[in-house]
Formats: sequence, C-alpha cells, structure tokens
Amino acid sequence: MADEKVLDAQKWVNATYGSVAGYERCPENGRTGWGTMNSLIMGLQHELGISPVVAGFGPTTMAKVQALGEIGFGWDKNRNIVAILERGLFCKGYWAVEPDSYGWYTGVTREAVKKLRSNMGIPEGDGTVSATIFKCILNMDAYVVVAGGTDKIRDIQRWLNGRYWQKSAYNIGPCDGIYSRDVQKALMIAIQYELGIASPNGVFGPGTQAGLRNKNVGPGDSGVFVELFSAACVFNEPIGDYRTGQRGTYDDALAQYVKAFQRFSQISGDGAPSYGRGDYTTWAQLLVSMGDADRPASGSDTRFEITASRAKWMYANGYRIVGRYLYDPPGSKLDKEIKPGELKTIFDNKLKVFPIYQDNARELADFSYTHGYQHALNAHKLASEYGFNRGTVIYFAVDYDATQQEIDSAMVPYFQGVSAGLASQGKKYVHGVYGSRNVCTNVTNKTFARYSFVSGMSWGFSGNLGFTLPTNWAFNQIKEFKATNGSDVFDLDRDVWRVGSDPGSDSVNVPTGPADGFIAYIEKLYGVAVDYKSSDRSPSQLVMEYIRHAEYGNKDWQNELGWWFLIGGYDEDFVTFANSRGMTIMKEFKDPFTGYNLGAEHMMATANGHFLTPQDSQQKSANGGDVAGWGGDLMTFYADWRNSEEQYASGKAFCDAKLAVPGVASSFGFSDLIEDADGYLIARAVRDGKKTIVEAVKEHYNNGGGLRRFNNFFAGRWGTAENCKYAAHNVLTASNITLGLGRKQLIALAGAMLPTVLQNLPGGSAKLDSFEQGFVDAIVRRLGMETRSASVYRANHEKYLRAARSRAALRAQEN
Repeated sequence: MADEKVLDAQKWVNATYGSVAGYERCPENGRTGWGTMNSLIMGLQHELGISPVVAGFGPTTMAKVQALGEIGFGWDKNRNIVAILERGLFCKGYWAVEPDSYGWYTGVTREAVKKLRSNMGIPEGDGTVSATIFKCILNMDAYVVVAGGTDKIRDIQRWLNGRYWQKSAYNIGPCDGIYSRDVQKALMIAIQYELGIASPNGVFGPGTQAGLRNKNVGPGDSGVFVELFSAACVFNEPIGDYRTGQRGTYDDALAQYVKAFQRFSQISGDGAPSYGRGDYTTWAQLLVSMGDADRPASGSDTRFEITASRAKWMYANGYRIVGRYLYDPPGSKLDKEIKPGELKTIFDNKLKVFPIYQDNARELADFSYTHGYQHALNAHKLASEYGFNRGTVIYFAVDYDATQQEIDSAMVPYFQGVSAGLASQGKKYVHGVYGSRNVCTNVTNKTFARYSFVSGMSWGFSGNLGFTLPTNWAFNQIKEFKATNGSDVFDLDRDVWRVGSDPGSDSVNVPTGPADGFIAYIEKLYGVAVDYKSSDRSPSQLVMEYIRHAEYGNKDWQNELGWWFLIGGYDEDFVTFANSRGMTIMKEFKDPFTGYNLGAEHMMATANGHFLTPQDSQQKSANGGDVAGWGGDLMTFYADWRNSEEQYASGKAFCDAKLAVPGVASSFGFSDLIEDADGYLIARAVRDGKKTIVEAVKEHYNNGGGLRRFNNFFAGRWGTAENCKYAAHNVLTASNITLGLGRKQLIALAGAMLPTVLQNLPGGSAKLDSFEQGFVDAIVRRLGMETRSASVYRANHEKYLRAARSRAALRAQEN
C-alpha cells in the first residue's frame, strides 16, 4: 500500500533535484526502497556542493556532513538539508514534522530523532543528528522488529549499538531482530575492540584468533566476553529444541545450549574438557563458517586422483572418506574426474568415497531448470558407469556466492531440474547440494536435498555470513591445503564428516538398492504368514500386525483400550509362530527416493489402521486409521506446540518451523510424513487394489510408486486443501470416542491443553485455526514441490527435447 508521506518525499526530491548532474530519479509509488533513499542521498550531496552526485553515502558525503556539526533543534543553515532529513525519517516510519514546516528542525523533529535513537539503542540525548545518524536515516535498515525478526536478536543489536556506536570502526547496525551479515560483522568488530585490537575490521584474522584463544569462558564466569559469547550463541540458535539468550553470567542453561551446539557442529562431546565451555574452537564455530580450520576432520575432497600412495597417506593422517568428481566439463584443464580403477584403489585402502557433480557452476548463467535436468541425466549416466550403488547421494555444486535473489530465481529451479532428471531415470541416485550455508538451506527446504556439503572455508561468502549450518549437513569443508606425501604434493580440502550422516560408498556394483533388504524381509515374513494359514486374517494383514505389534500393539493406555481399540488387536499366536521361524521386527530401512531412514513400525501401524478402517467417501472425517498415521502425529505435534507456546505463540509459525521440515528434529518430522503417506498408499493398494503387501511394497519402492507419494497421498486422503483442514480440525476436536481416546493419550497425558478446551478461551479458536492452517500449508508445500517439479518438468522437458532434436538434426546435417 502506498504511503502518502513517502510519495510526497519521492515527488519532492525528483522535482527539486531532477536536473542535477548525475541524479537518478526514484519511482513515485509511495513505497520506500533503495531508489528513494539514494535519491535523497543525491539531493543531500547537491546541497553539500558535491558534483556530480552519486547513489551512495560515501566518505566524501560523510566528511561534508560531519563538517556541518550536530544538526538539532533550531538548526537553520540549510533548510533543504533539514527537509531531506525529515523526509528520510518519514520514509523510515517516523513522524518527522508537521506538513507546513518542512525545512525547520522543530520539536516534532527532535522527538522523532529521539525515538529513532532509542530504537537504535543509543542515548536519546537532545535529539540531534550526527553524520553517522544521518547516514542511518538514509539507508534501508529498520530499527524495529520486522517480519521474521525476534525481540531477542533485536535486544542484542541494540546492545551492540549502545556500547560501540561511537567507536570509529563500528557502524550503527539495524535493530530489526534478524541475524544478518551486517550483524555478524558488528559482533566481530565488538569482539575485536574488547580484545584490544588496534584497527578492528570485522575479519576473523590472526589477531582475533590469537586473542580468542585466551578467552576460554565457562560456568561461573561473567563480564563482557560472556555477553559477547552468549550473543553469538543466540545468533546460532535453535539447535534442535535448544535455545538461549544473551546474559552476563555463564550459567547452566547456557552450558546446556553450548553442549548441544558442540554436538551438532561436531566440535566436542561427553568427556572432553571443552564440553559445555566457550573454548577457542567453539568461539570460532560460532563466528565463522569454517570454524577452527585446524580441528580434527576425517573427511576430504580433491580434484586429484587418489593413487595407492596418496590413499595410504590419507588413511595414516586420519582421513576416512574422500569426495571425487564424476565429471570434468569440456575445455577444462583440471582433469578432475574419477580415473579408471581409482575407486578400487580407494576401497582397497580402507577409504570411502562420495561423488560430486560440477559442470562449471561458478556463475548465475550456469543454473536453470534445463541445466539441472541435463546435469542430472549426465550424473546418473556417469555414476551408473562407475558402478555407484542405488541410493548413493550425489552432491551437485553451486561454486560461487549466490545471493538470495539468485537462489530463488535460479538455484532452486536448477535443483528442481536435478530432482526431476534423477526421477526420470528411476531415482537410482539421490541429490545432495554443495554450496554456502544459505544455498544449502534453501535447496534442502525447497527441493528435498538429502544432505548438504557446506563450503565452509569460503567464510567471506555472503551466504556464509549471518546464516547457521544447515540441519542436514553431512560435510563441512573447512580448509584447503597442500598435502605432502614425500615428493608428491597435491591439493586436498579438509572436510568435517558428520557422524550418522551420509555413510559414503565403500563398494560399487552391488545389485541391491536401499529398500531391497526391506522388500526381501516383507517377502519372507509374507511367506511365513501364508504358512500360518489364518482363518480370519489375510497374510498381508498379518505382516502389518507383526511389524507394528511391539510399538503399536499395547492394550492399556493408563487403563484405557490403547492401540488395540484404535486399529485393532494383533494375532498373538502368529507373533509366536513367526518368532519360532526366526523372524524379528525390522525397525527401519532407507527410502530410495529421499535417502531418509524410515520407521517400518510406524509405517505399518499406519498401513494397518487404514487397511482396517476405510475413510469416508467425502474424504473429510477422521477415524482410527488416521490416528494410527497422520492424525496421531498431528495430535502429538499439537501437544508439542502447546508445551512450546513461549517460543511459538503462533501455531502456524510452529508448523512452518517444525512440521515435516527436512533435517529438523520434530515429533512430526519429514520422515514421519513419508511414513504416513507410504503407509496410507500401501494400505490402499492392498485393500482397494487387491494386491498382496509384497506386490504393493515392491511397486512403491522399486517401480517408482513413491516418486509422487505426497501428491498421491493428498489426492487419495483429502483431495482438496479445504478437506485437509476440515479433517485436521476433526481429528483435534471431534466428539468421537476413537478420536477422543487418541487425544487423551497423545495430548492430555503429554500435559497439554486439549483443543476442545483451547477453543473456549479468548482467542482460542483463532489460535487453533492458525495451527490447523499451518498443517495444511505444510502438506501443500510438500506436494507443491512435487507438483511444481512435475509441471516445470513438463514445460521444460518439451523444450529440452526440442532443443535436443534440433542439435541432433544439426549434427546429422554436418555429417
């Protein structure tokens, strides 16, 4: 919506300075933006005698404004300068002057400046404007919390400004509640001042590193370094469910957060002297993307061939895995692709490997949906030729500092193309992403990248400043160095390899895929069920019951009927029979389409529930089958929200942050949603499609049935977003004995307020509606990724095919 004061500023500055040499007119649309601020800056420069004017508040402008002295109440040396200041305040949202008083620094102007200074965190004083503050008025920084910001971060921003604003190397920063590159630099400069560094510059250089090695803080300590350290901790939250706040004393709550951060970053753990303390390695990890570049690392990557001699040297020096390139594009002189026999050499020397695909990838023009699709086809071809096994993660590279705009416009479509290209070849391989923290996080959240390979050693990238490690990081590249193996010297990157993440490859040409073991298990268990010869249950139902019986078979939820009431009992004699045949419960297996580990017990409980309890024909009302799957997960997730309301007042915000978000630990995680979808689809195939569970599982995991699992789940269970929201409300509030029992167990016994009670509180219905809408949005986003990929695929694939046919026709003519 247009702001009349902003529109007035735009019209005035254009009319007043439109003919000045170098002046660039701003749009007259009533919306504040850099165009408007730059026009005001150019107007100021003209008043200061600078010619030609330029769009930037540089050193010359700063010096000339400083020469004016403090501008305050009654200052009348140049009314246009005051008018520019006042219009800048209006553009920032401050009521600067009465309409007929532009150009006079009135009491209204003074009060506006006092409010601005207070919002910045600096003393109000007499409401005067220095050159530093004038520059802040004519930029786009906000000094109140904006969308996506938090009061906790704003408090730190104001604290930094208030303590350091008069230091020469420190620039007053935004107070918008958002951790950004500027905030990161401000914190670094503050640390450098406290360390006594003569010329702070915000760079994590040798002097800063040396100083922090002597600032080991821990429980019981207090003072400014604890304040700075805890501020850095806030900027790196959350770590799972751990959060913290800035404080002056290092207490146990801060120590617990630090332990979680150290575990997540893989820099310390139980038994280590540094565990829970702010030692140098922890300081470094909080402040820069590469952290302590000399800390232990068992991972590596290189463009050089791994010969037997190099492999032996690497193993002897603590390396256990190496990233190698599938491809070296035409014209390259790097010769970086995997060489014949190299993989065997790597494996023979007890190393593992992870594949990287990079086709230039160093500028924006290298990225588009079509490029991603083509690269995926080539990566699939090459990986298959090398013999990489089904389910291997291939890391597609973004090897430059992509901005957020570039990520949105090109990187995400590129990786959607990668996903579609791999899917077109049967999803034999799973895509990962290499790039800055911001690239990895965005690509993961928007295209389901399984793991992130973070270019941490590029600590100066804007995408690594002001961004936390992605939750699904597998490798963090922290240092490039010359490896010296006798007379052989080769470049090697040190990568921290996260325990429990990408296992890498220690073999090739293994014929089975990630889900083949699970399928073989289902086949064997199904055979046992056939031999059992039940008179009242099909073999498929017995398979579901056996797998879920231990975790989802109890008959007593604190003297209620439990899972037995919701999804039926299980054949206890069959469990005994199957156990006597050597069967045990397979608890998890790897999904071939995403690379995530799936819980077989939860999935089969979901399948069992939907198999026994068909949904209503209108796809709305919830039932016991839903409680065994998505409905039960939503109940548990609702309880978590109610128990986390201090952090998440909005139910939708809680869903956006935690519901089925890849890499985020949650009671309704990404793998839970996959299990809900797969269980539902397998049950439908068995019940309505008249398939055996063996056929259903094979078709789903080996014949591509899972490629559009979210869309098929959504279409089958709800059909529309309206039905989805109705069902969510139904599962949380309906006066139904089955759903009520589920709510009692999964919500009330977790100590949370029941939704039916919440609705009767002030604002309760709106809060519950927000939560339910958050659930719907999370589901739609997941299927939307598949749908967008499919629709973009259809649109672009035809272009790709036409281009390929044209190239083929040209080659035919040339021949």
